[in-house]
Amino acid sequence: MKKALPYIVFILLLCWHVVLFAQDRFPRPEFESGHVYPTNQMPKPRVPGWEYFDVLILTGALIMTTWLALKKRSRQGLIWMSVFSLAYFGFYREGCICAVGSVQNVSLALFNTGYSIPLSALLFFIIPLLFALAYGRVFCSGVCPLGAIQELTGLKPVKLPKAVELILAFVPFIYLGIAILFASTNSQFLICRYDPFVGIFRLDAPYTMIIFGALLLLAGIFVNRPYCRFLCPYGVLLNIFSRFAGKHLTITPAECTNCRLCEDVCPYDAIIPSDTDQKREEPQKSRKRFIIYFLFVPLFAATGAFLLHNLAPALSGANNTVRLAREIRIEKKTGIESELKDVVAFKESGKTESELYTEEELIIGRFRRGSPWAGAFLGISFGIGMITLTIRSKRSEYKPHQGKCYSCGRCFKYCPIKVKT
Repeated sequence: MKKALPYIVFILLLCWHVVLFAQDRFPRPEFESGHVYPTNQMPKPRVPGWEYFDVLILTGALIMTTWLALKKRSRQGLIWMSVFSLAYFGFYREGCICAVGSVQNVSLALFNTGYSIPLSALLFFIIPLLFALAYGRVFCSGVCPLGAIQELTGLKPVKLPKAVELILAFVPFIYLGIAILFASTNSQFLICRYDPFVGIFRLDAPYTMIIFGALLLLAGIFVNRPYCRFLCPYGVLLNIFSRFAGKHLTITPAECTNCRLCEDVCPYDAIIPSDTDQKREEPQKSRKRFIIYFLFVPLFAATGAFLLHNLAPALSGANNTVRLAREIRIEKKTGIESELKDVVAFKESGKTESELYTEEELIIGRFRRGSPWAGAFLGISFGIGMITLTIRSKRSEYKPHQGKCYSCGRCFKYCPIKVKT
C-alpha cells in the first residue's frame, strides 16, 4: 500500500486538474461583462512607491536565505525564512506580485507594444534568476510563498519511481510554453488564473481552486512540493539558471567521505551519488547514443511546431474575443438568442459582426504565428532532456544536482561532518 500511495495521490491530482479546465466548457461558459484579466487574481493596487519596498524585501530575503543555505547551513533558519515569506508575500501581499506570475508580464510586454511592464514586475522576474545564476535556487528554498507553504507541509516524504518523476517533470515545460503563448497573444494569464494557493492566501477563489490547492498540500505531505516539481513554470527557468551557479549549496561543509548517509534522504531525488564503484558504460557506446539523440532534436522541434500550429485555432479559444465570436456564430446557426452578458453587451455596443470576425481572425493569426515557436521550444526541451540522460561524468563524492536542488537544507543533518564554529 505504501508503494502505491504516490500513484494514488497523483492520479487524484491529475483528475482534479482536468476538472479545473473542464469547468470552463461544460456547460458553455458565461462571459462576464468587461475584460477580466486575469480572473480573480488581482488584489487592490499598491500605493505608488510601495511596490519597490516589496522589491527591497524580496532582495533582502534572498540575501538572508543565501547566507543561511550556503554559509550558515541552517535548516531551521531556512524554515523560519519560509514562514516569513509565506506570511509577507503570501498572506499579507496576497501572492501578488510574485516571480512566478511575472513570466506573463514579461511575455506580454515583449510581444505587445501597447503594454509597458511595471519596473517592479520586471525586477521580481529578474532578481531571483540572478540569484539562481550566482547561488542556486535559493528563491525556492525560503522566499517563494508557493514553495514555502508546501515545504512546511512536507512531513512524511515518499519517493516517486524514477519513471513517473521523469514523465511528470516535463509538465512544467508544457505549462511554461502554453502560458507564454496565452500571455503574449493578450488572451489570459494562465499561471495566475490557475494558481492553486492564491485562493488560500486571499481566502477568496472558486471552490475548485481551493480544493485543488488543498489536494496539493495533502499530496505534499507525502510527495514533497508537487507544484514546484511538476507544475511551476518559473521553476523551469530557475532550473536552467542554477545549473550554471558560481556557488551552490553543498551537502557537506568539507570534503565528502562517501559515508552514504545522505544517499536516500532527499525527497526531490536531487542528490547525485558517487559513481567510483559503479560499472561505467563504454565511451564509444555513450558517444553513439549522444549523437543519435542530438540528431533527433531538430525532429522533435519540427514535430512540436507542427502539432501546436495545427492546434492554434483550438488554443485561440482562450481569448475572450475569439470565444465571443464563436458564441455569436452559434447563436446565428441555432437561431436561439443568447442571454450571455458578453453577447448582450456586444449587441448594445454598436460593433458589427464583420468587425468582430475580422478581429477574431487577427487573433487566430497571432496564435498561428506563435504556436509553432511554443511547440519548437517543447520539442527542443524534450530533446535536450534525452541528451542529458546520456551524459555521464565521473563523480568521486555525493553532491546536489544544481538544477533540481531546492537548497532546502534537508540533507544537512545527515552529514556527520559538522560546521566548524
